Amino acid sequence: MKKTVPDRLPTHVAIIMDGNGRWAKQKKLKRVEGHRIGIDSVRNVTEACCEFGIPYLTLYAFSKENWSRPKEEVKTLMSLLGLYLENELPFMMENGVHFNIIGEKKDFSKTLQAQFDRVMKETAANKKVVLTIALSYSGRTEITRAVQLISDDVKNGRIKRIDERTFKRYLYAPDMPDPDLLIRTSGEMRVSNFLLWQIAYTEIYFTDILWPDFRKEAFLDALQEFAKRERRFGNIKEF
Repeated sequence: MKKTVPDRLPTHVAIIMDGNGRWAKQKKLKRVEGHRIGIDSVRNVTEACCEFGIPYLTLYAFSKENWSRPKEEVKTLMSLLGLYLENELPFMMENGVHFNIIGEKKDFSKTLQAQFDRVMKETAANKKVVLTIALSYSGRTEITRAVQLISDDVKNGRIKRIDERTFKRYLYAPDMPDPDLLIRTSGEMRVSNFLLWQIAYTEIYFTDILWPDFRKEAFLDALQEFAKRERRFGNIKEF
């Protein structure tokens, strides 16, 4: 039976892309093959957002903690990241995808930083989908950084009142709406330091599917589950 797109869709979907290594292990392949096939899932889900009219997609690709992985794996991941940006730029331009990054860009090589900037600049006018990739990202680091920046501005008299709206201006992507739906693949049930400020009232969906196998059909399952949820944001249901 063909799955249908629900009438009620999230504006912003965030995904913790987990399970590349386990996928490769199950198939007796090197871990890099899981990461390589995982890139196809990124394209597939991005295409689905373009097709369904979901304007914001944020993907957790590489955490601050991931730098502690074996050097060869990190090197391969950086190479795959560069290839992804090179190969996907035409797709982004054709489909109106605006590319963005959150995280500590300075942690990457000068070559990759230049590539980030080039792709962000070239796609800046695209309006259909904002694709944000979290790279060298940590939710705690983002919040600590915001506090440090706010402290400097208070000290220098640039701001006098701090509220939630003020605080949000100091996050990596202040104009990005909070996620309506957070998906985590691979069966793990934790948020892993991802968008800690932004997911206060986000609906969370866990699936056992490993990221390389997570494609449009699985994405539709998550969207259909989201459509069933009753979002109250701390209020009570009216009977």
